[in-house]
Amino acid sequence: MGPLARSNVLEIKPYVPGKPIEEVQRQLGIKGEIIKLASNENPLGPSPRALAALRQACGRVNLYPDDGAYYLTAALAKSFGVDEDQIILGNGSVELIEFVAKAFLGETDTAVMSDQAFIMYRIVSMIANARRVEVPLRDYTHDLEAMADAIDGSVKVVYIANPNNPTGTMVSGEEVERFLDRVPESVVVVFDEAYIEYIERPDFPDSLRYVREGRNLVFLRTFSKAHGLAGLRVGYGIGPQELIEPLRKVRLPFNINMLGQEAALAALDDDEHIRRSREINAAGHRYLSRELDALGLFHTDSVGNFVFVDTGIDCKVVFQGLQRKGIIVRPLAGYGFPTAFRATVGTERMNKRFIKALAEVLAEHREASRPPAP
Repeated sequence: MGPLARSNVLEIKPYVPGKPIEEVQRQLGIKGEIIKLASNENPLGPSPRALAALRQACGRVNLYPDDGAYYLTAALAKSFGVDEDQIILGNGSVELIEFVAKAFLGETDTAVMSDQAFIMYRIVSMIANARRVEVPLRDYTHDLEAMADAIDGSVKVVYIANPNNPTGTMVSGEEVERFLDRVPESVVVVFDEAYIEYIERPDFPDSLRYVREGRNLVFLRTFSKAHGLAGLRVGYGIGPQELIEPLRKVRLPFNINMLGQEAALAALDDDEHIRRSREINAAGHRYLSRELDALGLFHTDSVGNFVFVDTGIDCKVVFQGLQRKGIIVRPLAGYGFPTAFRATVGTERMNKRFIKALAEVLAEHREASRPPAP
């Protein structure tokens, strides 16, 4: 008997997340502290206000959550100055990426994306059995001109991560304006802004303004990064009502659990936690940039909470070497960068341990690669 699954599903290479600390401890038998810098989580931990809300909500987990997440939706609508029917909630922003594919893509449609961007754009398009046009990056950044050139009559969706994951680069408001002016009304543009809270560049595009102008655009954000709630899986999307309504139709019931709703609602008002997270991230970027330069390593001008580093060495070798020293990073061969890795910006202590371990791994590799004495 042949395979029962659809052929397009069988062709999918599953998403591989960053290794959890417990898995590395089991595999390598490491007893000391392991620092995970693989998944761009907030090194300060969750929002304190969210933790307080969680303690109060735990006693009610025998009840189903509010399916419409009324209070969280209302709070987001007030925060952004939009109507509640312009908001969609997801089990992390990754579920919203899938909603877009379910709602707008079929086997005769095409999705446009960069070839070295968040891999879930490719996966959800394959699940929908849609065609894909994957446009090469230019200088590690989305080539919006080439992406606009790729739009033909079959294109229904364009996915753009801004800043890009895993390279950390961003496209400016001016670049986005020129791009949107070339996009026909039959195309939905998705801006994935998971790292928006960390952005300090004044030229970052204002996606909310584009929505208010009536553009066919949905922007996605998350409570997983700066808010520190990655384990609770809460994301949200904002766009015109006529685009949000079909996304709501493909949403399964109760996709945002009760604890996630309560924690996200509290985190939304925790300005101090966001301020501290941005401060730690900015200081960490400055330190890591200096140290990576001192090691002679290429790194992009990342604007997220992570660094993209190319050592010129097989990334699996560097990944395994760092792992043995208790540091988990993200190797990027699966993204088409065979000698690069991504590392979250941690606290000062985490960053110093990471740089020390990286310097040791590079020195060990140089020693092992040295030809034997005659």
